Amino acid sequence: MTIDATDRKILAALQRKGRMSNSELSEQANLSPSACHRRVQRLEAEGYIKDYVALLDARKMNVPTTVFVEITLQGQAEEVLEAFEKAVARIPDVLECHLMAGTADYILKVVAENTEDFARIHRQYLSRLPGVAQMQSSFALRTVFKTTALPV
Repeated sequence: MTIDATDRKILAALQRKGRMSNSELSEQANLSPSACHRRVQRLEAEGYIKDYVALLDARKMNVPTTVFVEITLQGQAEEVLEAFEKAVARIPDVLECHLMAGTADYILKVVAENTEDFARIHRQYLSRLPGVAQMQSSFALRTVFKTTALPV
């Protein structure tokens, strides 16, 4: 199924404020509430809308430090990649893991309370990941821009 301009309005509005009422959403999309509700249900059923979540404040959750960790593995065999990916997915402080093209095999986005907490995460989890040949960590000094909204 393809999405039209009205679907895109709905998706953009929900990305900005996922908890808005159907009435408010229908006004923004210039639809009747029932037509808007049907479209949202279709977008959910067809997988355009994956889920609804609450975005938490990292400072209030006491994990204001963001660290990007580049990982180079010892090899590229499928079993090495699978073992690494399975193990890294179990680390609670890792928010994202991306398989990369370039110098590093993976890049991780890790949150921590501070540098000492990251040292704990490194000792307890990262240093024990299977197949790792090299690891380089870079601490974010400040988040300039951050969004979860995809372009629609």
